[in-house]
Amino acid sequence: SRPIGDASVFGPAAGLPALLYPRTDRAAVLASFAPEVAACAGTDPVAAGILRDAARGIAETAAAVCPPATGCPVAFTGGLFGIGPPLLVPVREELSRLAPWACPVEAGGGPLDGALRIAGALAGGTLRLPVDGSMLGLWPRPPAPG
Repeated sequence: SRPIGDASVFGPAAGLPALLYPRTDRAAVLASFAPEVAACAGTDPVAAGILRDAARGIAETAAAVCPPATGCPVAFTGGLFGIGPPLLVPVREELSRLAPWACPVEAGGGPLDGALRIAGALAGGTLRLPVDGSMLGLWPRPPAPG
């Protein structure tokens, strides 16, 4: 495969920020690069480094909310993980290093399913994640108009 810096892969690197950052769908556009980055990672150290950095960030996030208890289940879900081993292997390695008590498990659904489980656990008082009121909380539903 071609090196990730090759202009034929994503276009001239110098012009990418100006093309991407004004877009409202930039997260989706950037995520669409992931399969090509994964395809290049076996032979391109820049692509491998991008995936390693992403894996570290994902593992740091998981470790931050995984209570240091034996067998804390951690599931990875979402479209980005569809690229498979080029991302999953370094994520698992980083998670093992950062949170050796974590126990990777198969996801029981997609990201929305996970959000619903978190909301249900929060509402039911069974949430095992650290709770920070500025990020995750319960608010009373406003009364229905009259």
